[in-house]
Amino acid sequence: MVPPVPSTRTLSTAEERREAVLEAGMRVMAARGPHGTPTMDVAKAAGISQAYLFRLFPTKTDLAVALVQRCNERIHATFVAAAAQARAAGGSGEDILHAMGESYADLIQDRTLLLMQLHGHAAAAEDAGIRAAMQDGFRRLHALVKAETGAEDEEVAHFFATGMLMNVLAAMGAFELDEPWATSLCAYKEYDDPA
Repeated sequence: MVPPVPSTRTLSTAEERREAVLEAGMRVMAARGPHGTPTMDVAKAAGISQAYLFRLFPTKTDLAVALVQRCNERIHATFVAAAAQARAAGGSGEDILHAMGESYADLIQDRTLLLMQLHGHAAAAEDAGIRAAMQDGFRRLHALVKAETGAEDEEVAHFFATGMLMNVLAAMGAFELDEPWATSLCAYKEYDDPA
């Protein structure tokens, strides 16, 4: 009798599988949003069974919340890095605010992140778990922008309003258009106090 050949297959840890689900979930849910994406599609894209997906994320909302948190964390980390770089170059206040704004303009070039973020905003209107995750993300970003820049509330509100306009313009491809309305709105990419 021939002894069995040891398996060369390495088993993934739950954390590795969770990461694979989040990576796949970003791509899949960005296309159709949390409510329009079957969990089976996410499981298939991650290379796991739907049953295992629900072991990692007990509900579809849990998965959507984790994806929203991932988007929020990526924006937060991008702002932290931009602020550090601006400060290292001798900048402060409005220099840091401008650096954060520029870093956000670069970040939303990632279509998956942009779409997942927009879907998160829409889903927050009807899903309390997603709403709480979005609120927490904005709470953290608001605190970071205030702490790093020393900006007044009105200036911070303008910064966030500009970011939301950038989301909409990027989603509809307005930055690539050579039309008066698009040129006018895209030129509004100012991150400092409008006054």
